[in-house]
Formats: sequence, structure tokens, C-alpha cells
Amino acid sequence: MNNHSSVAAKPQSNQRFALVALTSLFFMWGFITSLNDILIPHLKGVFDLNYTQAMMIQMCFFGAYFIVSIPAGNIVKKVGFQRGIGIGLMIAAAGCLLFVAAAKAQQYSLFLSALFVLAAGITILQVAANPLVTVMGPTETASSRLTLSQAFNALGTTVAPIVGGALLFTVAGQYATKAQEAESVIVPYIGLAIMLVVLAAIFTRISLPTPSSIEEESADAPSASILKHRHLVLGAVAIFMYVGAEVAIGSLLVNFFGLENIAGLAESDAAHYVAYYWGGAMVGRFIGAALMQRISAGTLLAVNALAAIVLIASAIVNDGHVAMWSILIVGLFNSIMFPTIFSLALKDLGPQTSRGSGLLCLAIVGGAILPVLQGYIADSIGLQISFVMPIACYLFIAYYGASGSKPVAQ
Repeated sequence: MNNHSSVAAKPQSNQRFALVALTSLFFMWGFITSLNDILIPHLKGVFDLNYTQAMMIQMCFFGAYFIVSIPAGNIVKKVGFQRGIGIGLMIAAAGCLLFVAAAKAQQYSLFLSALFVLAAGITILQVAANPLVTVMGPTETASSRLTLSQAFNALGTTVAPIVGGALLFTVAGQYATKAQEAESVIVPYIGLAIMLVVLAAIFTRISLPTPSSIEEESADAPSASILKHRHLVLGAVAIFMYVGAEVAIGSLLVNFFGLENIAGLAESDAAHYVAYYWGGAMVGRFIGAALMQRISAGTLLAVNALAAIVLIASAIVNDGHVAMWSILIVGLFNSIMFPTIFSLALKDLGPQTSRGSGLLCLAIVGGAILPVLQGYIADSIGLQISFVMPIACYLFIAYYGASGSKPVAQ
């Protein structure tokens, strides 16, 4: 009898380990994505870049989502979810190792190429891992498992600025040469490559479900017929605006805190505060989930967007700690925006839901385009005033929550 119960427990423990391994992927890609917020000011200093040039980091990273998401869906369809995860991890590890070559060559273009390869691997991971988490247990607890995994993603984005700041700015002292500063990326990215390869090895060993029930069209190119849904099209614009604004703000925080009229912080000190921005987003998800029991999603989205506008305006017109904490608290109000816009945009789509999801995923390219636009504004009229760009984004999101998200009868 004891033998029988141990055999029965084994598959359950295997499944639990598999879910832990999958959840670690969410942490890893959150960590890698948020590390860009430290990489941008670091490479800006190493290569004497202006803001527009520095923001090319986000263009290459988030541009990969736009370019690779549809091919990633095709790869996962062909090789299966488990092998898809392995391929994604190895491509991401190769991107990390390219940082070594870029640092030795001291070429910014090589850094950008490395980031594109790294993001391509993460895109394949996301296409494969998200649906798998939903089927790693009972259907009725699928959303809670995905929420838990997303919480670890948020934990990764919160931890990365602290770890990255400590590692990348260690040698960035008064007497460090440009070569030493460039090569400070080698240790953290080799460490990431090793972790990704270890995860790939783990995923060749563990048993994962091969569910036929998972809809695989979500990464397909959206068809023209879905564009007749006004709330979906406006939702795609809102996702574009949201991701662009969130990424642009996070990317410029270290430089913003370094301004003499704000806090005059050294990069290594400023990097610690970036964790508050992403940590606020993590905490806000739990608060938002509770509030949505009482307040409609559209209303809460509009209120959060208006709060973000007030806070950013405060960061523009004020100096010192008022401006600094105003921009940091925006992270708290960002928290519910992405999932809320996503769910509102897919409402009442029926059999076209997966294609609608594909359109919304493509709109993440806002993270590639809008940070470069804010960088250009910062170069033209100043860093502090450049935050008018995210204000424009949040104005559209407020409109979407209040009015644009309501499905119109066809």
C-alpha cells in the first residue's frame, strides 16, 4: 500500500517540479527585460550616446517581439511546447554570450545585435510557456497559476535593477577606463547564459504535458475581419501606448535621478530606486485584483491612467524628492493596465479571441518605438520635459478605459 501511494505521489511531485521550473522562466525573462533599464544609462556613458541612440536598446529588444512572435508560434507548433522552451532558452543564452564579444570589441552595434538575439529567445519562451502553465493542473485554477507565474515575472523586474546596478556600475568609478566599463557586462551576462543553459538541460529531463487542447493560433497573423471590432483596435493602440510609456519611463529613471535639480544620484545609487518603480507594479497587481471586485475594469483603468498623468506632471514641474517620488509612484498605477486592457479588448470576440490576442501581442512593439521618441524629445528640449510623451499615452489609455473599451454592436 505504501508502494502504491509513493507511485501515485511521484507524478504529482513531478508536475509540481515542472510548474516550479516553468515559473522560473517567468522570473528570468522579467529579470532580463528590466536589466535593460540599467544597461541603457551604462552604455550611454560608455559610448557617449545621446538619449535617442541609447533608446535603440529598447528598439532592438522589443522590436524582436514584433518580428519574432509569428515565427515563434510556427516553431512551437512544429517542434512542440517542451522543445520550443529548450530552443528559446538556448537562443537567449547565445544572446547573453554575444555580450562578451560586444564588450571585447567595444562596439555598440554588437550590443544591439546581442539584445535582439536575446529577446528573440525570450519571445519563443513566452509563446511556449504561457499556455503550458494554464494546463499544468485543474482548469478551474488555471488563472491563479498564471497569476502566480506573472507575480514571479514582476519579482524578476524588481530584483534586476538592484543586482544589475551592483554588477554593472562596480567598475564605473572615477578611474575606470571605457574598456573596463564596457567589460563590466561580461560577468552578469555570462552568469545569465549559464543559468539559461542549466534551465534548458532541466527542460530536456522533466515531463511536461503535450496538450492538444491548447489553441495555437494566438501567434498567427491577425486577419482583416477582426479589425471591425472597434474596442479591439482601440485596445491594440492602448497596449502600444501603455508598453511604450512604461518602458520609456523605466529606461530614463537612472538618468532622471542623476539630474542635479532632481536628486544628483550616482548611477549605482539611482539603480536601486528603479526597483521601487517595478516593485510598485508588482504590489499594485494585488491591490488592483481586490479593487476589481467592486469597481468595473474600465473605470479602474481610467482612474489609474489619470493618476499616472497627475504624477508625471508633478515630476515635470517639480524638483527634488517630490519629482523623484512622483515618477516612481507611477509604477503602482501601471500595475493593472496591461492585463486590464488585454481583457477589455478581447471581450465578446468569441471564436476570434485567439486572433485578437495575436493583434494585441504585436502591439507590444510600442516598447520599441515610443522610448526612442522620448529619447529624441529629451535630446531636443531636455530630459525632464520629455515626460510629456508618456502623458499623451496615458491620456489615450484613460479615454480607452472610460469609453473606447465598450464593445459597439456590429
